[in-house]
Amino acid sequence: MALKESGEMYLETILVLSKQKSCVRAIDIGEHMGYSKPSISRAMGLLKKGGYVVVDENGYISLTPSGLAVAEKILQRHALLTRWLVSLGVDQAIATQDACKMEHHISDESFQAIKHYLEQTQN
Repeated sequence: MALKESGEMYLETILVLSKQKSCVRAIDIGEHMGYSKPSISRAMGLLKKGGYVVVDENGYISLTPSGLAVAEKILQRHALLTRWLVSLGVDQAIATQDACKMEHHISDESFQAIKHYLEQTQN
């Protein structure tokens, strides 16, 4: 199952929340993302079917290895793109918002070039 931007956002959110709390529930995701219960339920069903998340009998959601790989990739892109935009003089809040949009669409080649550039210039 190919993930769309929204699926990547859900996986990234689950990863972020799992770093903040021991158990992640659908209500936590909804509160964090500002989405309704039915939207979260539908998304979790699709992510579960795709093998990206598991939901236990208590409703706790965790990432599978493939879900974790996608979430970590997106989170890394978000952090690096934000850092890059801030280094160019973009306001932190705007850089964070823009990085969130860019992280899902930038090619691996372009991302790696930006990453390499930052490593060369900021170290």
